[in-house]
Amino acid sequence: MVGNPEFGKRIRDLREAKKIAAPKFSLRQFAQAAGISATYLSKVETGDFVPPAPETIKKMAALLDTDADELLAIAGKVDPDLSKIIMEQPKAMADFLRVAHGLSEEDIQKLTEQIRVKKE
Repeated sequence: MVGNPEFGKRIRDLREAKKIAAPKFSLRQFAQAAGISATYLSKVETGDFVPPAPETIKKMAALLDTDADELLAIAGKVDPDLSKIIMEQPKAMADFLRVAHGLSEEDIQKLTEQIRVKKE
């Protein structure tokens, strides 16, 4: 089984950095907190196994205090919540994403803030 070395390295780097200040981030303890086996986590970190399910990746991101969407993207996965949002209004959301595609990250952030303010 071929894994995702980039995802594995990112998880290992984040976990090792956290382990310096908090011993609970040992491979075994982190795996247990994330709800996976230490053997599986080890194989993921070395790139031998594919990344876990999106919900597990989100849990790992929370434990590591990092952005879940970044980890999901590296893993080649999408947050199931986003799929639900798109399915609620498939035509409008698909059109919105296609139009927004190609904008800079800065422009997307500005647009996001404008929408956030309008919703409040």
